[in-house]
Amino acid sequence: MSWKEAARRSRRDVPPPVLSEFRGMWLFAMFDLPVKEKDQRRAYTRFRVKLLQLGFTQIQFSVYAQYCVSEEASTVKRKAVRAALPYEGQVRVVSITDKQFGSMEIYYGKEAADPEDPPGQLLLF
Repeated sequence: MSWKEAARRSRRDVPPPVLSEFRGMWLFAMFDLPVKEKDQRRAYTRFRVKLLQLGFTQIQFSVYAQYCVSEEASTVKRKAVRAALPYEGQVRVVSITDKQFGSMEIYYGKEAADPEDPPGQLLLF
């Protein structure tokens, strides 16, 4: 058997990664940034755009979240958020397990809604 055939067989034998609701994490970035002056609005926009580039999704005004497959992946994203912090304002970064996220209660007025599902597959950029 050639090395190419062996490599092909070994790749087929590896099961796909299983997403665990206890291992998977939702990373939240919540912020209050000043927007009174032009340079403050520019910093707010830069930070918001950077969160979107990092793969975060807007959950509410100034609350963004992203699903991470593990605590290690969450740590990498935290570092990227810290690198993008503006000079003024308050930013909070917190992570919760997918299980905790799934038990979140969401309301639109008095109507209840289901929380967002984690992505069905891994996204590679």
